[in-house]
Amino acid sequence: MSTIQYLIDIFLHINVHLKSFMDSYGAIGYLLMFLVVFCETGLVVTPFLPGDSLIFVAGTLAAQMIVAPETIILFCAAAILGNMCNYQIGKTIGTKIMNSNSKLIKREHVERTSHFFEKYGGLTIIITRFMPIIRTFSPFVAGLGAMSYRRFLLYNAIGGVVWASFFFGVGYFFGNIPFFKQHFSMVVLLIVVVSLLPAVVGFLRNRAKQRKVEN
Repeated sequence: MSTIQYLIDIFLHINVHLKSFMDSYGAIGYLLMFLVVFCETGLVVTPFLPGDSLIFVAGTLAAQMIVAPETIILFCAAAILGNMCNYQIGKTIGTKIMNSNSKLIKREHVERTSHFFEKYGGLTIIITRFMPIIRTFSPFVAGLGAMSYRRFLLYNAIGGVVWASFFFGVGYFFGNIPFFKQHFSMVVLLIVVVSLLPAVVGFLRNRAKQRKVEN
């Protein structure tokens, strides 16, 4: 099995792999879950990590008493602390990163996130929590100057708790329903598609506007 196939298998069967890991390593599994969510939101170069699906799966495993229900607190903390870290990255070295034309950060993601701030202001921190990739860039852009730190802390705390609680709660509620157990891979894939949909729609709208301006 190639590396790509293995990663796809982990993604589509994340419940099986996470359960196996928790059975084998216990407390280290909680640390791993914390780090995945923290890095997805806290490091601008790792927007590809599966935050939504991981929290959802942890919720389903909590319903089956495989992980502790208190794991929700860990996810809330990881989401909030991750965003705080990313804000500081944007504030301290964000300008240097953008001026360096680094290939690690796609400028189009930063520009798209900036449009959200222009339209929604501080609510961007909450709204983009439910939008993979863009949620990684929103605290970074906020640190670049889009928001004061005090204002950011409020929206960050609300967004982190709402986001983590929503996906964990949905997973916990549906965790023991036979239909979801039998079609778990499709459910995870559906979560990703639905999460990406707003970003795709926004991207297509921006492209359409640019074409109108060019014409």
